Amino acid sequence: MPHNSVNQYLRDHIRTVPDWPTPGVQFRDITPLLQDAKVFRVLIDAFVHRYMEAERRPSVVAGLDARGFILGSVIAYELGVGFVPIRKKGKLPFTTVEETYELEYGSATVELHTDAVKPGDRVLLIDDLIATGGTMMAGKKLLEKLGASVMEGAAIVDLPELGGSAKIRASGLQLFTLVDFGGH
Repeated sequence: MPHNSVNQYLRDHIRTVPDWPTPGVQFRDITPLLQDAKVFRVLIDAFVHRYMEAERRPSVVAGLDARGFILGSVIAYELGVGFVPIRKKGKLPFTTVEETYELEYGSATVELHTDAVKPGDRVLLIDDLIATGGTMMAGKKLLEKLGASVMEGAAIVDLPELGGSAKIRASGLQLFTLVDFGGH
């Protein structure tokens, strides 16, 4: 399937839920991508094929809580590399490093085990969706605190009007997304 066809195929399987969680929000629900075995395979293959090449191949995949776990673990398995979870504060049982970031109302903190990555590791950082970019930027900072290099951020959906993808790219992190919901 050509790249544009894959992107459109995936886009066609993302459900838009109007006025959720609050009035005026058009929520992009990726669960239909996961429910259908063929669609899920196309989704995973789109990422795996990108990262199989030596110059793009990570030594580890890091997934952001929680949908980044679904994608990241399967992609890591397919690439034959390890997977590390970046979790919400208080969910990891071992020694952690943490990073707090701002949300629209308040802040949130994510954590990573101190032994999750090693200095020099090439990390693919993955989530389901890029909105304001706060979670991905916090994940990048955590991985860098431990000496890893985040080679690229990746997500299924980009919501560019919320400014996250521009902020991520402005930080110097390359970003790869499959479906853009800008201006829609």
